[in-house]
Amino acid sequence: MGGLRLLAVALTCCWWPPGSQGKTLRGSFSSAAARDAQGQSIGHFVFHGDHALLCVRINNIAVAVGKEAKLYLFQAQEWLKLQEGSNGYSCSEKLSKAQLTVTMNQTEHNLTVSQIPHPQTWHVFYADKYTCKEDDENSQVEDIPFEMMLLNPDAEGNPFDHFSAGESGLHEFFFLLVLVYFVIACIYAQSLWQAIKKGGPMHMVLKVLTTALLLQAGSAFANYIHFSSYSKDGIGVPLIGSLAEFFDIASQIQMLYLLLSLCMGWTIVRMKKSQSRPLQWDSTPASTGIAVFIVITQSILLLWEQFEDTSPHSHHSHHNLAGILLIVLRICLALSLGCGLYQIITVERSTLKREFYITFAKGCILWFLCHPGLACISILFNDYQRDKVVTIGVILCQSVSMVILYRLFLSHSLYWEVSSLSSVTLPLTVSSGHKSRPHF
Repeated sequence: MGGLRLLAVALTCCWWPPGSQGKTLRGSFSSAAARDAQGQSIGHFVFHGDHALLCVRINNIAVAVGKEAKLYLFQAQEWLKLQEGSNGYSCSEKLSKAQLTVTMNQTEHNLTVSQIPHPQTWHVFYADKYTCKEDDENSQVEDIPFEMMLLNPDAEGNPFDHFSAGESGLHEFFFLLVLVYFVIACIYAQSLWQAIKKGGPMHMVLKVLTTALLLQAGSAFANYIHFSSYSKDGIGVPLIGSLAEFFDIASQIQMLYLLLSLCMGWTIVRMKKSQSRPLQWDSTPASTGIAVFIVITQSILLLWEQFEDTSPHSHHSHHNLAGILLIVLRICLALSLGCGLYQIITVERSTLKREFYITFAKGCILWFLCHPGLACISILFNDYQRDKVVTIGVILCQSVSMVILYRLFLSHSLYWEVSSLSSVTLPLTVSSGHKSRPHF
């Protein structure tokens, strides 16, 4: 069954989307693209404050002047109204309703977006004199290369902040998260390594759990590096950003692998087997098939979600069908686990064992339900805050879940008592064991 993790991680490595573009945008203003879509979409940004700035640089001024090139800025709500088919606006009428317009007749243009009472999403579009024409007169017109920076005011009110309102605070959050991981590693790394080297009933559980923790720490560190660079140039290091998302997905797969293994046929200890490998996979083809199906299904859904989600820095949010299916899968796993543990707890007479199952249920259900729960809670926040709430909340909840499981599996009084059961009684288990008590 160890090959299952390798298969899922290999699948993730071979099928990974390119990094998302930052808020320093580079490309070309295209008359053909603008004509086909009644305005070429350049990007969107959540501006805030009184001195937000849009800065655009072009090289070919003569072409821009000849085409009467312009940028149009729409507030998100107004643009959605214009997109509704019931209004019946023509191409020129839509463009005329832009809140802000920039005529590109200079090498560099700086547009101040001011008097914003609260953070608002603005959409930027390009159009020229050919955009609303029906003929093909513009088929041979030269494109205009550009570089655009979208900036918010910093703490001193100067427009130097590359982060939109929906991304503000993430850089500081990942810095603190990396700092916490570093401090914890300095305090507990040696004792955890000794516990893993010692072996015992928790050996394999600790190895898999530690691997998931290292992947989460790697994701946090990669995110910090990416955001540190992003704060300076608005682009960051897209490869590092994708690497952070890969580490996060690999951590999700590791944890699902661990929890399914404990719940679907891994005996916690088998003393008649080799003491060097006390945690063994001992399941029927049915339980193995279910575990393989669930892990691969989650891997595919996670990758599918990444390909469809074009928003940068939002890999914990769920905006598409794949994200909804992931939420449904996690809810089903949490319900199945909870029902099984409830049945065990109600008939278990041993207070120690009952405490073990309750603690185990808390850690697992928190891990599975933090995504769905926070996705629901985020509805109470403004649109621009939802991704940030889900991202920070999921990371914190999953960290707490790992702490709960670590405390459980490192507790001799709880874990070793339950590990001496004659058979595994965790929910969904279909394997049987042999009566034996561990000797230490």
